[in-house]
Amino acid sequence: MEKESNFIYGVRAVIEAIRSGKEITKILIQKGLEKELLNELNAEMKGKNYQLQFVPYERLQRATTGNHQGVVAYISPVEYANLEHVVMQCFDEGKVPFVLVLDRITDVRNFGAIARSAECFGAHAIVIPGKGSVNITADAIKTSAGALNSIPVCKVDQIADGVDILQSLGLKVYSCTEKGLQKAEDMDFTEPCAIVMGSEKDGITPKVIKRSNGVFQIPMTGNIASLNVSVSAGIAAYEVLRQRS
Repeated sequence: MEKESNFIYGVRAVIEAIRSGKEITKILIQKGLEKELLNELNAEMKGKNYQLQFVPYERLQRATTGNHQGVVAYISPVEYANLEHVVMQCFDEGKVPFVLVLDRITDVRNFGAIARSAECFGAHAIVIPGKGSVNITADAIKTSAGALNSIPVCKVDQIADGVDILQSLGLKVYSCTEKGLQKAEDMDFTEPCAIVMGSEKDGITPKVIKRSNGVFQIPMTGNIASLNVSVSAGIAAYEVLRQRS
């Protein structure tokens, strides 16, 4: 049984959560849900970009044995921040913005470890996409050693949208990938910047790489020549701190 503090269930409860503006990370809907209930829920979700999953009845029963009516919504334990507001606040406070952008990271432990490194090395925000990515959960907060309670996390529809926003605000966006021809220490991270880290499965989306101001790699000498994304993010974030120090 999952922790009940992380979700709510029942059509009415979920509708009220939507109306009150709660941070809903995803909604599980039973396959073949009664049409009347589904129509009512759909009317409330209209125009909103929620992550929906249509699942068997048994999946909902694993979440709760309460009267879920075929609907379970997961609630974020923290509120997501507005990317433009966070960056502009950095400028207003005389800081040089540094943002970590996570392109479809799906492992909760990786996410938590990245957030921990981001906070330790002075990142001002983390950006994740609205779909196809890990969300903030109690496990993620625990793995981050509480860092997710202090560093803003911003959601965008797609990572490419986030790149456009950051560049429009004056940040240079760099992609960290083994395909990069330049090394991390060759980049200029003293200016306002963001670093994109790719998914565990297939790295950074090609269109995001194309929109980047630069592409770099972390030099390695071992035979494996591959790092866990949370380790790579930590090294990249430290390089920003090193240059700015």
